[in-house]
Amino acid sequence: MAKIFFENVIKNFGNTRVIKELDLHIENGEFFTFVGPSGCGKSTILNMIAGLEGITGGKIKFDNMTVNELSPKERDVAMVFQSYALYPHMTVHENIAFPLVMKKIHKDIIKTEVERIADLLGLYDLLKRRPRELSGGQRQRVALGRAIIRKPKVFLMDEPLSNLDARLRVEMRAELKKLHNELNITTVYVTHDQAEAMSMSDRIAVLSGGEIQQCGTPQEIYLRPANTMVAGFVGSPPMNFIPAIIKDQAPLEVDCNGFRLRPVTDGNPERGNVILGIRPEDLTVSSTKIDKGIEVIVSIVESAGPFNWVDLKWKDNTIKGMAGLDEKLQPGNTCYMDFPEEKVLLFDRETGKRV
Repeated sequence: MAKIFFENVIKNFGNTRVIKELDLHIENGEFFTFVGPSGCGKSTILNMIAGLEGITGGKIKFDNMTVNELSPKERDVAMVFQSYALYPHMTVHENIAFPLVMKKIHKDIIKTEVERIADLLGLYDLLKRRPRELSGGQRQRVALGRAIIRKPKVFLMDEPLSNLDARLRVEMRAELKKLHNELNITTVYVTHDQAEAMSMSDRIAVLSGGEIQQCGTPQEIYLRPANTMVAGFVGSPPMNFIPAIIKDQAPLEVDCNGFRLRPVTDGNPERGNVILGIRPEDLTVSSTKIDKGIEVIVSIVESAGPFNWVDLKWKDNTIKGMAGLDEKLQPGNTCYMDFPEEKVLLFDRETGKRV
């Protein structure tokens, strides 16, 4: 295992700065995920850890050792990619064994290690098959096995589940988390799928434009997003954002579409114009009048199995809420939404930062 430090790390491609002064540490044995939209710099960071990309400035350290000038081999990392990168002419056994064969380890030791890893990954009965005879999930397990058998200091995973179908992705998330708990190897994971990041990670760094917008546990990032970028990216469906105006400071009172509320904040906003944020799952929609319910018009109803997502027209704003199946809502219907003050977040309208 290794603790990873980034000390003022920057990365340029030509005149374009893609990573901006990254200061961060990843703990021994931590499952740490970089998440963000395409082009934000996630894979570049992973490649810099591996030594596949040089850095323009700063230092990357494993424990107390600066690794800037070390080759990928000298860094003792193992990568698992989006593509499985298996040798098609080799069996599962031969693919998993390959790193040890290259190190000229005795064949009896290799056999024992391959069988141990195969048993761990549920591949024991498939050792004689070739990649073309395997499902996508099985191929990804073989790729993981080939990485695990090296016993590296650090696992690096670059969107390893993105080629799998939805059901397999969910299954493999659980497998990866279980595997990490058993092996306790520092793991750095990259994905654009925030649901993956939330379900698997000890901590998450949300990236945008080459900068970390927020770093914390999944719960911290979900409940207390640092800004509108994080609030809108993490969560599905994304958070509703509605313009609002500060009416009073003590106690804080906000006017949103003519509706007055008193949200709980960490501090008082400096400006009068703010953005109100509330997650769709916190907005309960009903076809009958509810206490303090706000009248809205149904735009779209989307089935989500045990409940419906409902797009609502609230004066000049369209927002999303949640309704039970028994509500029988249809586009054009008048309905009522419950707007709980304790679930509301406020963001500065100019900077996007949470108040």
